[in-house]
Amino acid sequence: MSNTIKALVVGASGITGSNLANKLTSKNIITYGLSRTPNGNINGLIPVAANLLDKDNLATALADIAPTHVYFTAWMRNDTEAENIRVNSLLVSNVLDVLSAKGSVEHVALVTGLKHYLGPFDAYAKAGTLPLTPVREEHPRLPLDNFYYAQEDVVYAAAARDGFTWSIHRPHTVIGYAVGNLMNMGTTLATYAIICKETGRPFRFPGSAAQWNGLSDVTDARLLAEHMIWASTTDAARNQAFNVANGDIFRWNWLWQQIADWFGIEAAGFDGTIHPLETEMANDAEVWTSIAQKHGLKEPNLLRLASAWHTDLDLGRPLEVMTDMSKSRKLGFTHYQDTRESFFELFALLRELKLIP
Repeated sequence: MSNTIKALVVGASGITGSNLANKLTSKNIITYGLSRTPNGNINGLIPVAANLLDKDNLATALADIAPTHVYFTAWMRNDTEAENIRVNSLLVSNVLDVLSAKGSVEHVALVTGLKHYLGPFDAYAKAGTLPLTPVREEHPRLPLDNFYYAQEDVVYAAAARDGFTWSIHRPHTVIGYAVGNLMNMGTTLATYAIICKETGRPFRFPGSAAQWNGLSDVTDARLLAEHMIWASTTDAARNQAFNVANGDIFRWNWLWQQIADWFGIEAAGFDGTIHPLETEMANDAEVWTSIAQKHGLKEPNLLRLASAWHTDLDLGRPLEVMTDMSKSRKLGFTHYQDTRESFFELFALLRELKLIP
């Protein structure tokens, strides 16, 4: 496999892209990492700097690159869903248009997520748009504008034009290592725990009763990487959309205590009121800078580590949310990841890298 695949990871500096690039290079697959600011920390990754929204710039950057497999893990957050649709569909179409003339692409994998079922950021916590759970791939599109749908449609159209196969990957909340990522619950909770420990504040659950008491699951970035490689190299998985989760389920009223114990702090559970992390951590930038100086940490900028807004969206949902993995299992993907270990291994890595004390 490694002798025939040339992989292009679009968004190789993010939480999903960097873990995917690591996995590909560990399998001795020639791998190019495309981003505005290339990741230079992955052994064997060939960095490619380009602006995804500038087709001429992309054409220049990819002039000598003819990938067989393209993995889209990038997205850009905008103020409205209309702008999300415009920008995030454009970054996909630009790359595929530039590569079209080469005729080299055999498969395109696109990472989206459970907002496929829940609706876009500004709608998915509202009653009336919530699906039955666990969510399954056959669930129809919601009658709402959604940039995931727009990205899918770009891939489908390009596949019809150029003859490549495709796979769509819908993870739940992704847990893994990245710095400067827009959606990073694991590191957000780690920084929140450290701030609570250093200041004597309670490690208080920020979300809803439904999330505190209900069932949930998450997706380890390493497992997501394995799933993308599997789907892109397995005939039976061609031209399919898949949910991707660790394979276990949990309740936050159990996991919250586990996280608190790992950091050696006292947990405070749901008290009948949602306490958004954006509010809880709104004035903590200077606190974190002080913590970083005290402990010799590498990243003093809290906003490079924590994404409270996204963690609030996940933990504030008014229903339990989990995914059905039967489709992948039936086709042969049997990887499993213990969720508690996903968090603990991430925390240990952050500590090893001097990102948390």
